[in-house]
Amino acid sequence: MTDQTRASLELLYNISRQLAGALDLHSVLKNILSLSLSNVGAERGTIVVLDDRGQPVDVAGIHETREINFTPQQLRETVERGLAGWVIQNQKPALLPDTSRDRRWLRRPDDAMERSGAKSAICVPLMARERLVGVLTVVHPQPGFFSLDHLLLMQAIADQSGSAVLNSRLYDESQRKARVMTALAEGAVALNASLRQEEVLQRILDQTNHALQTEVALLALIDDTHQELVFRAATGSQAQHLIGDSIPLNRGVVGRVAADGRGVIVHSVPARSADQLTGLEVHALLCAPVHAHGHILGVLEVINPPPSSLTSEALLVLTGIGSLAGVAINNSQLYERVEATNRRYRELFEDSIDPILITDWRGRIQEANRQAQQMTGYDGATLLKMSISDLHQVNRAKLGDNYGRLTQSGTISYESQLRTNKGNQIPIEIHVHRAQLDSSDYIQWILRDISERKKLATLQDDMIAMVYHDLRSPMANIVSSLELLNNMLPQQDHSLTSVLAIANRSTERMQRLVSSLLDIRRLEAGQAISNQELIAPQTLIHDAVEAVRMMADGKQQSIKTEVPEELPSLWVDPDMIRRVLINLLENASKYTPSGGKLGIGAQRVGPYLQMWIEDTGPGIPQADQERIFEKFTRLTSPNAPKGLGLGLAFCKLAVQAHGGQIWVESHQDIGSRFAFNLPVAEHR
Repeated sequence: MTDQTRASLELLYNISRQLAGALDLHSVLKNILSLSLSNVGAERGTIVVLDDRGQPVDVAGIHETREINFTPQQLRETVERGLAGWVIQNQKPALLPDTSRDRRWLRRPDDAMERSGAKSAICVPLMARERLVGVLTVVHPQPGFFSLDHLLLMQAIADQSGSAVLNSRLYDESQRKARVMTALAEGAVALNASLRQEEVLQRILDQTNHALQTEVALLALIDDTHQELVFRAATGSQAQHLIGDSIPLNRGVVGRVAADGRGVIVHSVPARSADQLTGLEVHALLCAPVHAHGHILGVLEVINPPPSSLTSEALLVLTGIGSLAGVAINNSQLYERVEATNRRYRELFEDSIDPILITDWRGRIQEANRQAQQMTGYDGATLLKMSISDLHQVNRAKLGDNYGRLTQSGTISYESQLRTNKGNQIPIEIHVHRAQLDSSDYIQWILRDISERKKLATLQDDMIAMVYHDLRSPMANIVSSLELLNNMLPQQDHSLTSVLAIANRSTERMQRLVSSLLDIRRLEAGQAISNQELIAPQTLIHDAVEAVRMMADGKQQSIKTEVPEELPSLWVDPDMIRRVLINLLENASKYTPSGGKLGIGAQRVGPYLQMWIEDTGPGIPQADQERIFEKFTRLTSPNAPKGLGLGLAFCKLAVQAHGGQIWVESHQDIGSRFAFNLPVAEHR
């Protein structure tokens, strides 16, 4: 046995011994490179590992004793166009005595003559089970350094190492798949372990790093308002400054992924690409959408991942994490919105000027704000042991049994008496509606102290009673005196009769006011109308026009009547309905400027007779058209006539007491039309 043969056998034995106990792929590659360089005297070397499709999955490089790092772009160029690429395509070894004279050598800037210049190189395929599993390249800075013996030795090393590389690659793939599956399984648990958005975003990137063995990952969410992607989380010290930065939705790879909803692999990112980030040099990237329920929320981006993560499998993993992330982010957003709503409700609940109580559907008190405690005189702990019916008489007629009517309508209001801790009773107005709190159904009770309003109403009623009783007797005396004067004065003196007529009309107006005050009290008390008789509507309208004629003439206003001859009679209190018409016609004259037009008319509408009064005044705002029929309500415009605000309240009560309805149709700056219906009396 020659010395050379013995040395070769010893080399192969050492290779087998060193590789036999190693399974970590990168460690195996470094061992092969170290043995190769030391045995052929090379200065540097690289070894590229290929998958079953011929795509690079890992690479190792050594220059003397220093490891070499490869960018994804350099690796792609090497396996596609360099010497290693030729060996991969032909599955044959190659010896290059002078790299500057061989087209198979991929020239880089470092190969220029003024720098490293020409070299000699050997590249051999790594085969295992008749499959190409990698390619091994060694380089010496001196052209012609390597001989055929060196080539044969390198091929022997490659043949001995092929199986070890394949086994390590398969082991690494199995470990990676196990790691990925574990990461996805753990990710599903980890991502849903918190509902705080900041924690959720950080967990997403932690799971991404763990699954793809990367250092830099970014998560950007879509801002619909500004149509941009905003980086909300980042891993890696070099990327932390990017949090808060934004990219328009129509720019770069991330913008396209957000728009299309499909993940991409970019092996080489151009230096001037929109995907280059401030303070971070981007060579390659993986990007997948983050979506939930068919809606894209953002993107998940991995920057400069290892070659083993630039695969379709890695993209599938990133897409899976993106899907999990989308659900987690959506849940966290919903949670934060609910939390914000609950906080806002709590603030409104406690800061409300109104006492508020929350009960369950049995009426048991669950919550009470400070104002409720102050009004009732009970502390919070005591109130939580009570029922709402302990505090006031619940209006079952309005709320229904078991508060059933609250499920069909919005807010229900009624008045009652609050029983306080000291035994006092406070008149209150209660507004009740159902409320959703923490995904549960409750009832909210808002209590309003109406003591002052009740006192005011009592004072108003007392004033009305006083005015009626104090005016009735003097008015009767005035009427009697005017009748006596009318009989005593000579009828030929027109000046005296004119003055007397004015006094009569004024007393008639005062009598109508006093009668209306009395009628309001009677009708509000629910007393029935007793003085009903048949009367023609033409008579009522004629009397009303004559009563207002002098007032309209004084303002140069015309009165147009539209009364058909054939109208059914009415069964009404003639004096009361006459006063309704006079009130409406007087109001029309008051609010209509001088020279304006008034109108009054009647027509049959089915079983009703409809009467109306029109004017060309300033009109009534929409917001006031309902409340003007309430007692003591008057319009607040600067030019509005003064009054007590009782006329329309009387009209409404009188019409409703006769089984009719009254309403107003008005447009500002055009005029108003008051109308009311009364049942006809055909069968009487």
